[in-house]
Amino acid sequence: ILVADDDPVIALGLARRLERLGHEPLGPVHDGRQAVARAHAERPDLCLFDIDMPHLDGLTAAETLVREGMRRPVVVITGVRDPGLIDRSIASGVGAYLTKPIDDVALLAAIELAAARHAEILALEAEVDRTQQALADRKVVERAKGLLIDTLGLPEAEAFARIRRAARNRNMRLADVARQIIEQAEVLGHPRASGGPPPDAR
Repeated sequence: ILVADDDPVIALGLARRLERLGHEPLGPVHDGRQAVARAHAERPDLCLFDIDMPHLDGLTAAETLVREGMRRPVVVITGVRDPGLIDRSIASGVGAYLTKPIDDVALLAAIELAAARHAEILALEAEVDRTQQALADRKVVERAKGLLIDTLGLPEAEAFARIRRAARNRNMRLADVARQIIEQAEVLGHPRASGGPPPDAR
């Protein structure tokens, strides 16, 4: 866990507390720029950032990491109770928010919450990616099926069955077989290979 706090005493205390809780602290560092650089260098599992730091505050540091492709669960700490900071923390994608003074129970709970929220977001994004890939694959199969119908005069069910049999015999995915059919049609100059309408379509 990367620790960043502009107060050296608090930063060291947080690092020692993390060790007692069974975590390995990295740092501590004392400003936002150092936090971003250290995160890139050591790729921590989680970041524990004070909000009020020089150069970059903790929230800006968290946003910078996301923008630079270094998404990590983040717990932010502040010494003031400010609803505006809470709103900004949510908008920044921060996983948990703590106000000083912090006890071990609250710190551990915040770490676990931030890690769990980060894992949920990654799982949701992976599910979206799988859904988008499934839709893209379906479109490719439909194009290939249309080419077989148009070229060979096959019924729709038989065109799909041919693609499925080829996939099974070659131990390939349906979409990969469909792409091969489309590529072959493109080489032959078939008018529907690029996904256009049949030649007689109006």
